[in-house]
Amino acid sequence: MHTAAIDPPGLQWLRVSRKYVTVRIVEWAIGNVITIGLFSLPLLFVELGWWKWPPLWLAVAVPAAFLLVGLWRLVLIPRQVRAIGYAERDDDLLIRRGIFFQRTMVVPYGRMQYVDVAVGPVERVLGLCTLKLHTASAGTNAHLPGLPAAEGARLREQLSARGEARLAGL
Repeated sequence: MHTAAIDPPGLQWLRVSRKYVTVRIVEWAIGNVITIGLFSLPLLFVELGWWKWPPLWLAVAVPAAFLLVGLWRLVLIPRQVRAIGYAERDDDLLIRRGIFFQRTMVVPYGRMQYVDVAVGPVERVLGLCTLKLHTASAGTNAHLPGLPAAEGARLREQLSARGEARLAGL
């Protein structure tokens, strides 16, 4: 995994499963079909003669623009998934993500209130899960998608135990 300037030195980053690309592509496909379908309605209405406005060129240009943006996002999905990683340290868990706008989040074990493992329908079929970390701060949006189910269960138990141990030591 490529290290960013904001990453602490000397860490061994673990990656999420490559199968997570499939989850993201399914999400992408559903979102784009709905979006392009909705923005194509004016084109359909103009072609059927129900609407006189917008002009035909605009009715074609808007869904075409959304299609181009959607295709660009599709091209980025594999790279975005490769950029997601995590590292366990003695006192905290680090989560990193992002290509253009990189982010490394540090979640101290002592701040964790509970650890949640969620599974959607596509993730379930692929044997993946999403680990969600809930802390005392409402602003913490720590989640780690695309983990193999066994790794998610292991992390849930390990992080919960470490969090309880750190809280007991306060």
